[in-house]
Amino acid sequence: MSDSAASATAMPPFHMAFPVADLEATRSFYLDVLGCGLGREAERWIDFDFFGHQISAHLRPDEVARAQTNEVDGDQVPVRHFGAILEWDAWHALAERLKAAETAFIIEPHIRFKGQVGEQATMFFTDPSGNALEFKAFKDPARVFAR
Repeated sequence: MSDSAASATAMPPFHMAFPVADLEATRSFYLDVLGCGLGREAERWIDFDFFGHQISAHLRPDEVARAQTNEVDGDQVPVRHFGAILEWDAWHALAERLKAAETAFIIEPHIRFKGQVGEQATMFFTDPSGNALEFKAFKDPARVFAR
């Protein structure tokens, strides 16, 4: 097995911290809507198990701001965003759960770059503080970094 293949199978989880305006609304969204696990918490922050990664929501309403956009494949994509790459079926299940929860999508679930090397399922929406999230899936996971 090559070094890159070995590291892909044992990829370490990442950590990311981000500002939120309301901890209780954030807790509800990440736990109930996205299905994340709850980690440690204190008066001004909460850790979540975000699809195997650790994200920390910090109460800082003064730092919450709407992301500017760039055009990508005909869509206005929020430049500042985060999310996860899911397996194909898990992405579709999440999209259906979000639709059932009447999520207001920035970019509706769809297939981007259809027929091209980077073909992917993608969707964008915001958390209660306006942080943009993207979830995507590749029919062929080996194409995540394909050029």
